[in-house]
Amino acid sequence: MKKLLLETSFSKIYMIVMIIITLLILGGYFSYAMFTVSKEKGNAISIVTGNLEYKLTVDEEETNKLTVESNSVKDFIVTLSNPNNIKARFNFYYIGEEPSYTKIGYIVEEGMNIPPLEVGTTLEKVNSIGSSNTYIVRVINNSANQVEFTLGVSVGLDYNDLSLPDNGHLLEEITDKGEVGTVVLDDISKDSLHDDGTDTFITGEYPNNYIWYSGKLWRAVSVNNEESTVKLVTQWNMSTINYSSGSSTFAGSYMESWLNDTTVDGFLGNLREPENFIVMNSKWNATETTSSSKPPETTIVEDAVGLLNYYEYVTSYKGATYSNGYLNNGLYWWCLTPYDSTKVWRIDNNGHFGYNWSTIYSYGIRPSINLKSDLKIVDGNGTESNPYRLEGDNDTISSGTKLSSRYSGEYVQFGNDENNLYRIVSHENGTGTKITSAEPLKENNNFKTISFGDNINYSDTNTIGTFLNKDYLTTYVGESYSNMIEDNTIWYLGEVNSGISYKLAKYIDENGTTLTTSKATAKVGLLRYGELMSGQFDIRENNTYYWLITPNSSSYLRYLHSYGSQDSSSPTSLASIKPTFNLKQNVIITGGNGTKNSPFTIELSS
Repeated sequence: MKKLLLETSFSKIYMIVMIIITLLILGGYFSYAMFTVSKEKGNAISIVTGNLEYKLTVDEEETNKLTVESNSVKDFIVTLSNPNNIKARFNFYYIGEEPSYTKIGYIVEEGMNIPPLEVGTTLEKVNSIGSSNTYIVRVINNSANQVEFTLGVSVGLDYNDLSLPDNGHLLEEITDKGEVGTVVLDDISKDSLHDDGTDTFITGEYPNNYIWYSGKLWRAVSVNNEESTVKLVTQWNMSTINYSSGSSTFAGSYMESWLNDTTVDGFLGNLREPENFIVMNSKWNATETTSSSKPPETTIVEDAVGLLNYYEYVTSYKGATYSNGYLNNGLYWWCLTPYDSTKVWRIDNNGHFGYNWSTIYSYGIRPSINLKSDLKIVDGNGTESNPYRLEGDNDTISSGTKLSSRYSGEYVQFGNDENNLYRIVSHENGTGTKITSAEPLKENNNFKTISFGDNINYSDTNTIGTFLNKDYLTTYVGESYSNMIEDNTIWYLGEVNSGISYKLAKYIDENGTTLTTSKATAKVGLLRYGELMSGQFDIRENNTYYWLITPNSSSYLRYLHSYGSQDSSSPTSLASIKPTFNLKQNVIITGGNGTKNSPFTIELSS
């Protein structure tokens, strides 16, 4: 960095002032002097004292008290509000009972070590974010005990190479953090990367590779070495259907159709501006194999959306075990790879791979896409609570925006108390917004169960329909929210047995052109088989089941298991429920950004 040339006498004064300021800074743990520097006429330097601040962010709450559960990892952010080309040297301290302060000894340029708070506990710098003054620090607790400690900061300044840009500003606004592939890989420990010659894979247990796009939480799986595209897979299952009518071939399967359906009934049709974000002609390796080794490129299918293949899943847990790998979400879900002519590899609720189930059975879907190489990350740090945000998808939502303009998967605050979190399903009726509860309905913190009725036909007068259209609206929702719901929604009741297309839940044939005549009209209903968010669980909860509205036969109804698989049962059985309904077209957003931590707040406009 080119040094600023000053007159000798001024240089001496400058150095004295800097030394005094530095001594003031080092004089305390929690209160500091700060200076801002600007270029004045004749290259004079103006130094203004102020406050040098730091903040620790844990789960989006500012705090310097950290609690890390046993066998877990927690990340936090340290931000120093000094100009970004005046290097800050700082130490963290473990604060025990006063007046003891145990130095952890973290200096940005030299690495970090930690006293033995607990055997198996370490503290490390992960990376800087955006500028040299913002850092991710990770606490890894591999011990059997919870670790609690408080951090303080002591700061020094490296002013030996100070210069100013022509505009006189040292701190510039950062509008993006870089291209997705570069940022994601730079923020991952080298021990958690695996280059197979074609792609660089993210591996292990706790990588910070979360990305929020189009109302959904994704994990970055790999970056293509040549094209710099980034492969993502959803963190959670988006629906649950059978792979096909019996064949293990991806091309032409029900699975390929659902993933790439551009209508309101499929996944691609509910993604935000996919042509601007994803590679629409991605190549998916669907080669049949019984090995976890990298498969030959014998069977390649070109689609916008696919699934992870068996090799990609196995590679993701290098350095860990399948049960501890970051892609194990505790649910059943399909892979892309055929095992033989009738079976496809799938992952179970323990993260173990299997192949002994036919493609006519229904398991969860975790869609996979490839992000374009020139997309930029503009916010977030890759953690689950603060995922990376993409340029063009990181909206500032103005009050008064119609909810009907938003995207499938985004969160909405609706209803009362413990049942007030919902997700957008689609805009099936064209003008409003279909939403469903984010998890099955709870009563006193337990999932409420109810029988469907005495037959498979849903209506607002059978057992479950009476509850949803009366007690649920008054007790769980309340009048102000209930008034936002369309009074008459059509609920499609097409029968779907094993090995049959998901489209028959709504249409009379697999072409999806003519609606089924089996239907009901009611204010509140349930999700149907193959609909977005049917089969979606954020976590496996207490062996829970919840009803779908779709019959499996003339005597049985479909239900979703919390493991992510699907089955059927008599309508007189008990299961949980996820209320679903269409909100009116004049429902507007009053706050929030649509994420789980900040759901949209809404009201009915006049």
